[in-house]
Amino acid sequence: MKQISQLKNWLHTLEINSSLQQNFHGILSRSPQMQPVFQIIKSAAKTDVTVLVRGESGTGKELVACAIHSLSSRCNKPFIAINCAALSLNLLESELFGHVRGAFSGAIKNHSGLFNQAERGTLFLDEVGELPLELQAKLLRVIQEKTYTPVGGTKSYKADVRLVAATHRSLRQEVKEGRFREDLMYRLRVVPIFLPPLRERREDINLLLAHFIELHNQKGFRQIETIDPEAMRVLLDYPWRGNIRELQNVLEYAFVVGQGTILRLSELPPEFREVTLSTQGTINISHHKFDNEKNAIEQALRDCHGKITQAAKLLGMSRATFWRKRKNYRL
Repeated sequence: MKQISQLKNWLHTLEINSSLQQNFHGILSRSPQMQPVFQIIKSAAKTDVTVLVRGESGTGKELVACAIHSLSSRCNKPFIAINCAALSLNLLESELFGHVRGAFSGAIKNHSGLFNQAERGTLFLDEVGELPLELQAKLLRVIQEKTYTPVGGTKSYKADVRLVAATHRSLRQEVKEGRFREDLMYRLRVVPIFLPPLRERREDINLLLAHFIELHNQKGFRQIETIDPEAMRVLLDYPWRGNIRELQNVLEYAFVVGQGTILRLSELPPEFREVTLSTQGTINISHHKFDNEKNAIEQALRDCHGKITQAAKLLGMSRATFWRKRKNYRL
């Protein structure tokens, strides 16, 4: 198959070299799907409008925020990030706006909040959809009036901060279900950016593999020079529900449990080996009596009574690849 042929060529010529990568301010991609994202980042960076980045966990939302900051006129000022889902209401309010001495039990001195620390810079609010409604109202006031008041304080301070927010949720749906303020949603999503998941930009998988292998090679613990074709096929076909973060973790696992210069299938986490099917009894499409791949898939489905897993095994494909090709051929 064409994909396997391309894979073999890549394996024979692989050089872990950052000069071969397309690196947009820390975001690695060759995918056409990412080009509009890069253009929006460049355009948004020229202004101070709020940006809302939406994407699944692990797609690189904070990298987008960093890119906006580095391309903006605020690039020499602080970039501060906070995960809004990681703290309780009281702690999050204090972290964002600060507090004065005696504001609550344990507040033995004044505390500078993130709006103060990010003055004239950029504040990145990750998982903004997790903000409690009470805090949403206070954030809306900061955006509208450009001022904030520390917890327990009476004096307001000006907020010269560029906001970039991110969420894996649909804020419109959250608004419909009464969990998010509609007025705040519109204030946050002046410029929306949608990050595609890794499974929709598969041409980036080998690029990211090479990048993370290079990073681990530099640590000197183990040197990987190439990837075994069977392991590479599984890596390319894997759905990557955890996206780039999952890919990074998988390689870290492989570096720890494996040895030698070749990354092998046996060194991948158990879930990869579970979806890998034995090649015994499979059909090599390139040598099969059928004239084309579509006919082979049709016949495999008939032979296996429509059971996708068995049909994929018969053709020597992963279930994900078989399902995708079946969909493409409208079978």
